[in-house]
Amino acid sequence: MNTRELPRVHLRELTPDDVEDRYRWCLDKAVIKHLNMPDKYPPYTREETLHWIKMCINKTNGYEQKAIETEEGKHIGWVDLKNMDQLNKHAELGIAIGDKEYWGKGFGLAAMNEMLSWGFHELGLNKIWLRVEVDNEKAIRSYKHAGYVEEGILRQDRLRNGEFVDRLRMSILRQEFLKNG
Repeated sequence: MNTRELPRVHLRELTPDDVEDRYRWCLDKAVIKHLNMPDKYPPYTREETLHWIKMCINKTNGYEQKAIETEEGKHIGWVDLKNMDQLNKHAELGIAIGDKEYWGKGFGLAAMNEMLSWGFHELGLNKIWLRVEVDNEKAIRSYKHAGYVEEGILRQDRLRNGEFVDRLRMSILRQEFLKNG
């Protein structure tokens, strides 16, 4: 991946102050369309959002979640590693740019690159995988640009608006990331 054209981002630990941004983003149906959220609106209350953030901070939910900030310090989304398998050295990546002003400008790719680097170097992972709905073409292009390869289709893997949708499983290996970096 050519990181020269990507904007700079900073990944930081979540704080309780992140609740307002997160809650506001989850009220936007365009933001949550491809996220795994409850089939109700709003998907979470402000209190549930704060509870989730506190679980991430306290590391009690199995998520290594980080806030994404621009170079100027603006909080624009989150990225995480979850479903960690320490024995087999792999984890699942999740990412969302909640602030739509930053969509399509490389911020997600930059944040993903930072999280991949952290996962491979700091956590010693060998593989980082993800699931993406097959109709989320922009995300699939972004993941391929980051070096992810397709592993297969997970049939009817997510219930979205009362219908099952297929998801594509993609992954990147440590050696592929290091070669492309």
